[in-house]
Amino acid sequence: MISPEPQTTNMAYAMSVFGIAEWFFLLLWFAVILGPLIYAKINDTSYALSLTVSVLFGYIIQVFWTLFAQWGLVEYWVWSDFALIPSRTSSPLWVHTLFSAGFLHSQFDATHVLGNVIILALVGIPLEQRLGGKRYLQIYFIGLFGGSFAWYFFNSTSNSLSYGASGAAFGLLGAYLAGWPKDEIPFPLILIRKWPVTLIALLYFALEIMRAYQTMGLGNVSDVAHMAHLGGFVAAYLALPLVAKGGPYALGIDDGGPTGQSSISLRMKQMKSSMVSLSDLPDPWSAGGFILPKNVKDTLQKLRASGDEAETRIAWMEHLANQSECPVCGEGIGMVERKDGPTIQCSKEPQHFHWP
Repeated sequence: MISPEPQTTNMAYAMSVFGIAEWFFLLLWFAVILGPLIYAKINDTSYALSLTVSVLFGYIIQVFWTLFAQWGLVEYWVWSDFALIPSRTSSPLWVHTLFSAGFLHSQFDATHVLGNVIILALVGIPLEQRLGGKRYLQIYFIGLFGGSFAWYFFNSTSNSLSYGASGAAFGLLGAYLAGWPKDEIPFPLILIRKWPVTLIALLYFALEIMRAYQTMGLGNVSDVAHMAHLGGFVAAYLALPLVAKGGPYALGIDDGGPTGQSSISLRMKQMKSSMVSLSDLPDPWSAGGFILPKNVKDTLQKLRASGDEAETRIAWMEHLANQSECPVCGEGIGMVERKDGPTIQCSKEPQHFHWP
């Protein structure tokens, strides 16, 4: 988060004096921020990637505004009503800036937005695979809010504009550390290679503590809101266990991490870790007091022999289901994929026939 020189106005909202050009840039900014998120919702695609695109495109619109301002085509800085100014944030009129400031960056500092985009993409995408889309959105905005609120809390009388997605970015690091610290994800620390999440998150956190101490403790001046970074990190770290409850992956699971693997292989790997051994179970017909059909004996034997892998078990279970009918009601048998492995069951009434 950047905290530049004050650009305040005496009026309630600067939008009241906007001309056509200013409204054009403001509405275009809203479109490029909300558009990717709406697309992700409709098409069930990655929210992490969509938020990365939103932040990047929002910055590009700000750069274009700078060019238009240099040509004298716009008069007002379009985002005065959406940047965070701590001294006004306690008013209900400006609560929205705790979130909207996260989609703004200094148009003169490309390295700042680039650093945020790298974290949002390289940390956000695997974290979303761990959490699922909706839970990822919750963590993202918890980190964003935590960063903005921390900056407001420690600078409540300041009239300086503050903005940036750093609070949300550090929130992703904090959340990942709280949930799956043993994961390894590609990240540019000296070399672009896989690094443990613990190393990445704690290194960034330690550096921010040091920078915050140098700025606040020694009286130095910085245009970077280090307390916002720490606030986002801590807020998301504390919230992650609650948000992730009931999610697709158990906290702390050590399976190498999702990066670089397809969603199918991740699902199969998770399923395999929860599957029971079929060799220890009686077949469902014998267990229910029925005679084992002759046509399924060979399939059942092959299933027991090679059903240790999730993909193989699914294939043989599906074949077994196609060969069978419910011994209770005579209806067909279906195969259902569950988190703890595939099962076969009566298509009419699962209680009639269910295995394993």
